[in-house]
Amino acid sequence: MVSKEKIRELKLFAADIRIATLEQLKAIGIGHVGGSMSICDVIACLYGGVMNIDPGNPRWEGRDRFILSKGHAGPAMYSALALKGYFDYEELLTLNRPGTRLPSHTDMNKTPGVDMTTGSLGQGFSSALGIAVGCRAKKLNNYVYVLLGDGECEEGQVWECAMFAPAKKLTNLIGFVDYNKLQICGTVEEVAGLVDIGGKFSAFGWHVAEVQDGNDVEQIMDAISLAKSVKDKPSMIILNTKKGKGCCFAEDVFNHNMAVSAENADRAIAELKAYKESL
Repeated sequence: MVSKEKIRELKLFAADIRIATLEQLKAIGIGHVGGSMSICDVIACLYGGVMNIDPGNPRWEGRDRFILSKGHAGPAMYSALALKGYFDYEELLTLNRPGTRLPSHTDMNKTPGVDMTTGSLGQGFSSALGIAVGCRAKKLNNYVYVLLGDGECEEGQVWECAMFAPAKKLTNLIGFVDYNKLQICGTVEEVAGLVDIGGKFSAFGWHVAEVQDGNDVEQIMDAISLAKSVKDKPSMIILNTKKGKGCCFAEDVFNHNMAVSAENADRAIAELKAYKESL
């Protein structure tokens, strides 16, 4: 059971991640708004309440790993990393500019705290499985967390991973699907008939938890706690999220990469600050 004080702390952290993400996208005037905003709550839970990490030593071998397989949502991850002290907050304003350490898609060779370069959808999931196998071989007492997009789950590579992980009993692997139901050219159901993602993973032998509100930090924390109690199979947590959550000009909008005006960003940031005051 997570305390009320911790839940409030995580809600505030998620709001700060959203604000920092909007500040990045405002500075460059364009970016992956919807898919970044929908994951801020699970990112807050991982970096603010779950993962064993050391921002002062990003390559500490015993750390928990996080792979953002939907790498285009990098701005949300960068926000969490900056807020946790992996690099200065001001560096966020260099997003996707020449010479930056913060490219539009996450890059382990550039950004402190990024455990795997991603962007080509599906490949981050494969990397997470390999990392989980390696950590187990080294007898590390850690977890590997991986976050996929729902559109990403149309990649065949995802289902090769779905078959492999239970076969190897990767109990140190916990995955998430950002099930916001929207992708670049329509709903996931319209584009490829993607429904019942949880049932599919369950059929492959995963422990599956369905989070009814994937933007609720308390429900997310409960699902992670349950997943960590499972000792004979990997876990996949399906987060029923809202694309653009917490961003007044992007909620449920069909967008993959959209223009971000200073006016819209400032309005959304003001609303998020007001929300923080209400907590």
